[in-house]
Amino acid sequence: MKGIILAGGSGTRLYPLTKSTSKQLLAIYDKPMVYYPLSVLMLAQIREILVISTPDSLPALRNLLSDGSHLGLDITYAEQTEPRGIADALLIGADHIDGGPSALILGDNLYHGAGFSRILRASRERLDGCVLFGYPVSDPERYGIGETDDRGNLVSIEEKPLRPRSDNAITGLYFYDSDAVEIARGLAPSARGELEITDVNRHYLKQGRASMFRLGRGFTWLDAGTHDSMLAAGQYVQVIEQRQGVRVACLEEIALRLGYIDADACHRLGEGMKNSEYGRYLMQIAQSLG
Repeated sequence: MKGIILAGGSGTRLYPLTKSTSKQLLAIYDKPMVYYPLSVLMLAQIREILVISTPDSLPALRNLLSDGSHLGLDITYAEQTEPRGIADALLIGADHIDGGPSALILGDNLYHGAGFSRILRASRERLDGCVLFGYPVSDPERYGIGETDDRGNLVSIEEKPLRPRSDNAITGLYFYDSDAVEIARGLAPSARGELEITDVNRHYLKQGRASMFRLGRGFTWLDAGTHDSMLAAGQYVQVIEQRQGVRVACLEEIALRLGYIDADACHRLGEGMKNSEYGRYLMQIAQSLG
C-alpha cells in the first residue's frame, strides 16, 4: 500500500498565519502539523509516501522531511497548482500508486488513541473497496456523514446534511483498493470545479464495497484547519505529552519501534536537536530501546 498526504490548499482560513508559509508547517504544540498525518501512515506500516502541496510550499516541506531515508521511508513530492478537490490527489498520485492500494490522508488531520496502529493494520488487511474512518461529532451538519445500520454496515453518505441521519463524521483518512484512480478519473467536477472525495466514496458504496470503522471512546480526531481547532489540537498534545511523558506523532520513535531505523540512528537524530526537549527525548528513547 502506498501513502499520500494532501498538504495543499491556500490556507485562507488561517490568514494571516499562512500568507507566507504552508499550513502544514505551522506548529501543533512541539512539532509541525505535517508530522501528525505522516505518523498515521507510518503506524499503518506504509513506507512509500507522496506529499502533495503547492509549488510555493514544496521546497520548505522537502527541507523538513527530505527523502525520508533518515526515518526508513521513501518520501517523494508532487505539485497541486491550485485547489481541485481531495479526489484530485488520486490523479496526481496515479504514478505513485501504480495500480495498487493506497491510503490518502489530509495534511491537517490529527488522530490519537490506544491501539490505533492495530486498527490501521487490520483495515489494510480486510480492504475490499474502501475503508473510511468515522468519528462522533456534536455538529454533524458541518461534515460528511456516514450512516450505518444495526450491524455496523455503511448504508449512506451525506455531505453536510441539514438533517443528519448519524453523528459519524467521515474523517480525512481513506483506504482505497486499486480501483480508486479510475473512479476518480470518471468523476464530474462539482459546481466549484473540484473533484469531490465524497463522490469516490459513494461510488464504492453503490458497489457495496465501502465500510467505515468508528473511532469511538478513547480516540481523538481533530481537523486543525482553523485557529480555534489548531489551538485545541496543540493543547490536547501538550496535556498528553506532559502527563504521560510520551511524544505524540514522534516520527523518529515510531521508526525505531517499527525497526525502520536502529537505536544509534535515533540517537544521532536526537543529538542534532539536543538543545530542544524533543531532541533530548529522542536520545532517551534510543538509550532505553537500544
